Amino acid sequence: MATASGEQIIGLVKSLVQHRWISEQTARNVLARCQSQSLDQLDALLLENISNIDSLALARFCSASFSHPFLDLSAVSIDSVALDALSIAVIKQHRVIPLKKRGSQLFIAIANPTNFDCINTIQSESQCSVELIIAEQSKIDLLIAQISVPHTNVSHSLQNAQAYKAEEISLKAESAEVDDTTVVKFLEKILLDAIEQGASDVHFEPFEHIFRIRYRVDGVLMEVAQPPAILKDRISSRLKIISKIDISEKRVPQDGRVKISVSGTKVIDFRVSTLPTLFGEKIVMRILDSSQAKLGIDALGYDQAQKEKLMFAVGRPYGMILVTGPTGSGKTVSLYSCLNILNKPGVNISTAEDPAEINLPGINQVNINDKAGLTFPVALKAFLRQDPDVIMVGEIRDLETADIAIKAAQTGHLVLSTLHTNDAPATLTRLMNMGVPAFNIASSIILITGQRLARRLCVCKQAGQFSPSMLAAAGFNERDANGVWRAYVPIGCDKCKGSGYKGRVGIYQVMPITEAMQSIILSNGSALDIERQARAEGVLSLRESGLEKVKQGVTSIEEVLTVTNV
Repeated sequence: MATASGEQIIGLVKSLVQHRWISEQTARNVLARCQSQSLDQLDALLLENISNIDSLALARFCSASFSHPFLDLSAVSIDSVALDALSIAVIKQHRVIPLKKRGSQLFIAIANPTNFDCINTIQSESQCSVELIIAEQSKIDLLIAQISVPHTNVSHSLQNAQAYKAEEISLKAESAEVDDTTVVKFLEKILLDAIEQGASDVHFEPFEHIFRIRYRVDGVLMEVAQPPAILKDRISSRLKIISKIDISEKRVPQDGRVKISVSGTKVIDFRVSTLPTLFGEKIVMRILDSSQAKLGIDALGYDQAQKEKLMFAVGRPYGMILVTGPTGSGKTVSLYSCLNILNKPGVNISTAEDPAEINLPGINQVNINDKAGLTFPVALKAFLRQDPDVIMVGEIRDLETADIAIKAAQTGHLVLSTLHTNDAPATLTRLMNMGVPAFNIASSIILITGQRLARRLCVCKQAGQFSPSMLAAAGFNERDANGVWRAYVPIGCDKCKGSGYKGRVGIYQVMPITEAMQSIILSNGSALDIERQARAEGVLSLRESGLEKVKQGVTSIEEVLTVTNV
């Protein structure tokens, strides 16, 4: 097959073009990458980040298109393969696994059946007819890596793991104390790919027969790899070592963190959490990119009116600002963005966090350590003895913390904190249920922000067809439902990997505490009373704020309905 430019398309990409998996332009890009970087077509395809193509999809495509059986190598042990049929050099050079030799037949696990140079080499060396079995390249590579990793080395590494003390590492420059090339190279790819794809979390999940790795990208979990289950203990141990977590303790949850250099100037923090499950320890690595906290208020998605209300509250000399929402709704980034505005040479800022997620120069950050007795109340009391101007409390969890924070807000300090509530009005009743007196709430809190994160529509978005009745059912008022504007829907392209969404945007309910609201609080009014008053004062609910983003073409109706309450 030749392209319009006359360039010959051959091999695996030719078949993908014929089956309309990729365009001719993508095929040309892949072939150019193969030539410039000396890559196999399969590796070049994966590097292109095409939406419908990953290691498993390519393997299944090759199996169906070239009529070769597919095998999941997760169930194959390195001890069961026919390593004596081929030299280690050929196995590593061509990245194949000799599965079994039967008479003059040699069964080979291969990812790209169009790599005829590889097949000819194997036939020549083995003097056998070659039968191809299709497998994922990532799993082939994992098995190959085990060939040169004796089990005794791993045992020795685990016995000496406590000697590893480095706080900041680069996965490319490994310590001799953990000589496990398989795990090192695999984790390097997993973590660097997670950073490149903008993932917020990496989940390592062991089950009875499989070991699954997933990324959370734009709030949605997606599976990216299934390494052989026999590697789960080594992967777990490696992650615990670099995170300075006790590898001998597998019965209780543990926390740690690690810094990984991804370039000469950029270092990414990972917060690591382990959890004992039925079939091993689940490990979640939260990616903490400090650059996200320095985006500024404008980049977070506040509309002009909401931004003005927030900036007015942040500029107040004392009082309490609360940011509410579920886990993963962006509360921490919002707080850090406010702290960045306040972070000036003449301002004394102290924070108490569990743990401090992002390092901010110029701000005194304290990690809570309950085992050592450093709790939120203890930290807050210490702050008040050090003449702070601004105090940030990671989360108000109990009455004692709330009481000290409120008293600080009443005595000339600006206090910022978070609560887990559904929306801004519910925050006030949550504090009352904790036992905070109504007069303390009314006299200290100056603003509450409820928030969610919605996925942004990619540039491939298209105008959808919505009738006025459909728009009204979604929550639009009569004027908007019959207005002349377009609601967009996700389509999917290479840039967004087929999801139709790229990145996220905040949806906010910014509620200043006015005198009318203070009166409702003092008379023990309910969250519904506060909500009615907020509506009367023009405060948009989370749903209404989300629908404004729909009108602006930022997100879709479906996404807003998913992340907000009616």
